[in-house]
Amino acid sequence: MEHPKFIISDRGHLRLGMVTLHRDLLLAHEQCLGGGFYEFDYVGNRLILSGKSFDYGPPRWGKIEVLKVPEAYRGMSIVYRDSWGDEINLTDHFAIKYY
Repeated sequence: MEHPKFIISDRGHLRLGMVTLHRDLLLAHEQCLGGGFYEFDYVGNRLILSGKSFDYGPPRWGKIEVLKVPEAYRGMSIVYRDSWGDEINLTDHFAIKYY
């Protein structure tokens, strides 16, 4: 069954998709630095990331310097909600490069 999942690649790419497994989002020769689930808050213009991947664990934000985000999400705030409900505003925390 497919669910809205995301991963962070070892090159800092944020990749989202409706997939069964987080590994379905990886490209050849990439490593995964964790992942989780996503949802859109259209009213607040936010992309909300949360949870963790059962295969790769939670995102290891400390391993990346620049977060590479698809151009389609330009202008949206990107936040990560941890398991305690605290939110990290990734848009403020990282240099964002759109592709």
